[in-house]
Amino acid sequence: MFKRHTLVAATTLLTALLLAGCGGSDSGGGGSDQPAAGSGVCGQGEPTGLLKEVCDRGKITVSTDPSYPPQSSLDPKTNEFVGFDIDVATEIAHRLGVGIDWQTPSWDVITAGSWNDRWQMSVGSMTPTNARQKVLDFSQPYYYTPAVVVVNSDNTSVTDLSTDLDGKKIGVCSGCTYEQYLDKTLAIKGFTFDFVIDDADIHGYDTDTTALQDLALGDGTRLDAVITSLTTAQGYADAGNPVKIVGDPVFYEPLAVAIDKSSEQDPAPLADAVDKIVGEMHADGTLSELSKKWYDGVDLTVSQQ
Repeated sequence: MFKRHTLVAATTLLTALLLAGCGGSDSGGGGSDQPAAGSGVCGQGEPTGLLKEVCDRGKITVSTDPSYPPQSSLDPKTNEFVGFDIDVATEIAHRLGVGIDWQTPSWDVITAGSWNDRWQMSVGSMTPTNARQKVLDFSQPYYYTPAVVVVNSDNTSVTDLSTDLDGKKIGVCSGCTYEQYLDKTLAIKGFTFDFVIDDADIHGYDTDTTALQDLALGDGTRLDAVITSLTTAQGYADAGNPVKIVGDPVFYEPLAVAIDKSSEQDPAPLADAVDKIVGEMHADGTLSELSKKWYDGVDLTVSQQ
């Protein structure tokens, strides 16, 4: 996650963004054309560990969460996964030199590690918290999203985020970094956070959207506010729902590719290869292009710390 109140201009730019989020359930689906044999990383040198297993198989299985367009969703017309995360994962697979399959396990299963080789990589807008780093290897961030406060459109009492939400009923996705921000346990090496909300009455939900639905029932009816990504909040508001964003982002969130540390085969070669690929995708502008494609021309791949 990014840091916090440094982005009035970027907030204005991002007001046209579409829907986003976090959660999921087990299923498979999607896919991509197989790259040419001997192409990409798998065609260079002698891969080892989990990277060798992926190269030998000719495919990498990736977990994602299809509940949050524009990051990831299932297109009912094509029965294929589409979105920013989907495009990022597909490009990583292409640069590895392999095809791609998908799994959509629940969020808590993905973040817990111990995947038992059911999938080898997660590209699902995951924050590399210190706790998650104990069980997962992460690439450098491939993009960053602002976390914002959302209130019912009838609300007039929340204007100063550092005082007006203290002790209030705030909805978040359970187990997500927004919950950790509110209970002041959010910790990511290299990032600092200003925990401006005190003694929040935290209400956990299966997804951000479910929390927003309760907020839309009325000001204070079930919730006083929700904390979610700017993309999710703006998309929900733009769909005609009675909610609005207040104030500047409370923090910014780095999002990275994850690989299971407990893989039977040594995960380090695959983690190193993916990290290098993400760096190359930053350098050659691929990530910027994909961000602009899915986020109405806005580049979320540049850190705003």
